[in-house]
Amino acid sequence: MTVIPPGSIIGILGAGQLGRMTALAAARLGYRVHVFAPESMDSSCGQVVAYHTQAGWHDLRALARFADDVDVITLEWENVPTYAVDFLARHVGVHPGSNVLSVAQDRVAEKSFANKLGIGTAPFRAVRTLDELKQAVVEIGLPAILKSTRMGYDGKGQMRLNPGDDLSGAFDAIGSDEAILEGFVDFEREISVITARRADGTMLSYLPVENRHKSGILDTTIVPAGITPEIAAEAVRVAELLAAELHVVGLLAVEMFVTRDGRVLVNEMAPRPHNSGHWTIDFAETSQFEQLVRAICGLPLGAVGVTAPCVMTNLIGDDIDGWQAMLAEPGARLHLYGKGEARPGRKMGHVTRPA
Repeated sequence: MTVIPPGSIIGILGAGQLGRMTALAAARLGYRVHVFAPESMDSSCGQVVAYHTQAGWHDLRALARFADDVDVITLEWENVPTYAVDFLARHVGVHPGSNVLSVAQDRVAEKSFANKLGIGTAPFRAVRTLDELKQAVVEIGLPAILKSTRMGYDGKGQMRLNPGDDLSGAFDAIGSDEAILEGFVDFEREISVITARRADGTMLSYLPVENRHKSGILDTTIVPAGITPEIAAEAVRVAELLAAELHVVGLLAVEMFVTRDGRVLVNEMAPRPHNSGHWTIDFAETSQFEQLVRAICGLPLGAVGVTAPCVMTNLIGDDIDGWQAMLAEPGARLHLYGKGEARPGRKMGHVTRPA
């Protein structure tokens, strides 16, 4: 296993807040960061890094120059085109690789992968035409969730279907001819686990946390999740099995449902830092962002213990207007992402508080 020592340059694909927080963690360990993204230097990540390349994913010359300038590459967004990742990997190590992204970028592929490992998911069917949607409804039933297979996040590219709904209109509204119909899960709560894995197979997982959403966007993460030790152990087992079988180097975040009869079902996975892990900056022995740096650079993984129970709340849109009160609140830890315009649904920052 190659060790990338402090003083080296870490490349990050993508320029959002996950890259920003990774760059800040890397700097604390003595690394410099070079970000590659279509966004400008005034992006959330671009504001805090040493170097920035603004170019499209198709620009092979820019990608080659970027690869020559860095010692290892990671990403903060799993929808980076796999052809760009494969091109970079011919020059320098990229973690995670396109083998991981090809699964994580496609909802049908990720659920099929989980099922092949004996891991439960909601029932699902791939849907490419209206006729296939109608047949899927017959097989799965309603209510169900219709989603685009790619690029959907924070509630985008998906809708709930109920008996009597217009299937044709719903299929058109998704805006994709590659969709998935997922059976509705009557779950007790949603949880997630973040697992770190090095190239030598060493893994450590943070404890499961509970996630609550508003309008399809994560609103609150509660640490720890209010589940039994047996369910927690199963959730960690599932996340570590997925990370090992995917050969992830870096982080794998796995979102799961806990059903009312105690089963753990995988919903989605992301091979990068995750919104539900932001609490680790202030209330874990090692933050998920530092852990990512450690994993991709071949350093010892940091301890993952919780220093105190806590609650992380996202600041969405004009929630950011309360920043002064949050700064004055005893015990609150405010994190702002350097974004200019507070649009509805846009993540502007987060605040973490002791529970």
